[in-house]
Amino acid sequence: MKRWMIATLCLLALSLAACAGASGDGDASQSGDLVKIRLPMGYIPNIQQAPFYVADEKGYYAEAGIEIEYDYSTETDGVQLVGANELQFSIASGEQVLLARAQGIPVVYVMAWYQGFPTAVVAKAESGIQTPADLEGRRIGLPGLFGASYVGLQALLSVGGLAEEDVILDSIGFNQVEALAADQEEAVVGYITNEPIQLRALGYEVNVIAVDDYVELASNGLITNETTIAENPDLVSRMVQATLRGIADTIADPEGAYEISKKYVETLAEANQQVQMEVLVQSIAYYHADPLGYADPEAWANTQQVLLDMGSLAEPLDLETAYTNEFIQ
Repeated sequence: MKRWMIATLCLLALSLAACAGASGDGDASQSGDLVKIRLPMGYIPNIQQAPFYVADEKGYYAEAGIEIEYDYSTETDGVQLVGANELQFSIASGEQVLLARAQGIPVVYVMAWYQGFPTAVVAKAESGIQTPADLEGRRIGLPGLFGASYVGLQALLSVGGLAEEDVILDSIGFNQVEALAADQEEAVVGYITNEPIQLRALGYEVNVIAVDDYVELASNGLITNETTIAENPDLVSRMVQATLRGIADTIADPEGAYEISKKYVETLAEANQQVQMEVLVQSIAYYHADPLGYADPEAWANTQQVLLDMGSLAEPLDLETAYTNEFIQ
């Protein structure tokens, strides 16, 4: 082959590689041919995050040209960083997206991870707390007056005809199991896929008031920002599709997902496998949708109404700009 043809082909190959590895904005950076994405998870390493570990371990992110760095720092505000285009993606629930957009932060929800709202109020059976109305006058522990737990509790209080001043709220961080077991709280707010299972494993009989039994709300999913969608929609599509493959494989093979997760969750190998497997199975029940990743318009409308009733939103937002199903196809 002539030298000029070899040189031309080499230049073409370099150009294609550069295009394939384009990283977009912010903290997305080149790592070889991969775009490095730092992903705030909003929680410590946990079996509930198995779909991301499966997608990572099976090479789905790498095939999509992405290298994932998990950010488990609880102080990291993924919504703010994504809104400022300092990060491209984060895990967030629907109400966080609406509250951010009300402040002019241009985040967009691009894939639903959980199809139901997994937040619940948990109380010992002896407390007599069985319905939202039974919470009147009770001391309730929750991670804080923010986030999905707080919004889920507000939705339940509204269903029970109660307001926040009708209960006693304590911000206790992520110590719900210990606080309820020690009777420091009469009830706690947590994930139906976690705290009730942990408490039953400790021998406690508990009642669970699931938000999902009363109202459908927009739950955990993947968010990005308007700039990334406009300037690098292919990156958004690749990130979403790789994650959806991880979700699908976790649904199809929970045992395999559990084994993979041991590599990412250091405490999992020594944990009670029966309990942790039940946490994963309960979580998987919330993943199902047709198609996977679908953001339900009714859930978003309900979420907005809860925030309006709470006074957290002053006026309705344009929901069509807050979420999209464009990238799950």
